[in-house]
Amino acid sequence: MEKDFKRVDWRYRTNVYEVNLRQYTPEGTFNAFAGSLTRLRKMGVETLWFMPVTPIAKERMKGELGSYYACSDYTAVNPEFGTLDDFKRLVGQAHKMGFKVIIDWVANHTGWDHIWTKKHPEYYEKDEGGNFKAASGMDDIIELDFANPNLVEAMINAMAFWIKECDIDGFRCDLAFWVTLDFWKKARPVLDAIKPLFWLGEFDALDNPEYLEVFDASYTWSWMHKTEDFYKKERSIPSLKSLLQRYSETFIPGTGGLYFTSNHDENSWNGTEYEKYGDMAAALAVFSCTWEGIPLIYSGQELPVLKRLKFFDKDPIEWKDECKLEEFYRKLLTLRIEHPAMTPGKTGSNTTLLEFKKDDHILGYKRTAGDRVVWVLLNLSPYPSRFRNERGSFSGQLNELFSGEAKDCDADPWFELPAWGYKVYVK
Repeated sequence: MEKDFKRVDWRYRTNVYEVNLRQYTPEGTFNAFAGSLTRLRKMGVETLWFMPVTPIAKERMKGELGSYYACSDYTAVNPEFGTLDDFKRLVGQAHKMGFKVIIDWVANHTGWDHIWTKKHPEYYEKDEGGNFKAASGMDDIIELDFANPNLVEAMINAMAFWIKECDIDGFRCDLAFWVTLDFWKKARPVLDAIKPLFWLGEFDALDNPEYLEVFDASYTWSWMHKTEDFYKKERSIPSLKSLLQRYSETFIPGTGGLYFTSNHDENSWNGTEYEKYGDMAAALAVFSCTWEGIPLIYSGQELPVLKRLKFFDKDPIEWKDECKLEEFYRKLLTLRIEHPAMTPGKTGSNTTLLEFKKDDHILGYKRTAGDRVVWVLLNLSPYPSRFRNERGSFSGQLNELFSGEAKDCDADPWFELPAWGYKVYVK
């Protein structure tokens, strides 16, 4: 596959900010969201991921406004958000400010009254009675038939529309593993020939490693579930390290994981990061932004948002004059962008898990590129921790990212972290 397309270089330094347009502002429009671009750029956001911007099917619609993911027309804009010209202007403005823009693409299914149900009913799977087949577990959407070559061609053409018309930079592909790998293998070379794109797939690399042949990044659902279990049930640092090692062995060159503490599905259906991770949420956010892979921040996490946002109805984020975690994320995202040890594909850096035998609550690792190093220490326990640098992993003068604290590791080999605390040292 690699011979058919070239993975974009900017994937190595990027981060992703998921935009829930409906809930982002009281207006819920492209034009209203544009007012946040300056703030987000200052925070260090690189890539904007817009949840589906296509119109929503009315038949069997859920709630007052319906699901973003029940499309009625692949080449039109949801009037709730504005017009196609509004979106074009937003993408153009974002590009001028240095952002990349990707859109959510829902290839597996459509809503019940998608325009294809009338014009091309043969594009859909049918049940035993010859009726459109509802998607598994979701009665407001119906399955497309990727065994039909005409559907494959039509879907690729629909995706091409957004590249040609709006100059987007890539796709976040919803339930990518529910769609045949063969489709993605056909689609990417064709679409990348229009413009080199970034491809983020909603699948876990551990479950569907073959999809990495096409996608640049995958979700890390196993890590998300493991860390929630870690916080709520059994706290085992070795089990976390083992899972991270499995991921490192699974990702092929040029690919990586998307790490997060929240997204639209998790927030709405399973709880905020504070419901899921409690006092450990901040340390996990540090991890997401400093481990190998790509960090994801969901709309409003910089506030932070402390409620579950409604999925099918209007439920605006309640923005304040101050986003309490904006500086926290700015420091982390800037470090990732600027420090050579944080961009392995570009600099040849590597990541090493550290051992602290006298404290089994610490998850520590270092990222290196030549003599440039970043050390990350996370105390994943409700107890303060004081531990020693046993094997010379730390040496010389270091500066802590958040506090600015200067530390001479040769003179003082001891480290201290509060309960659920974190420190990031930079050399």
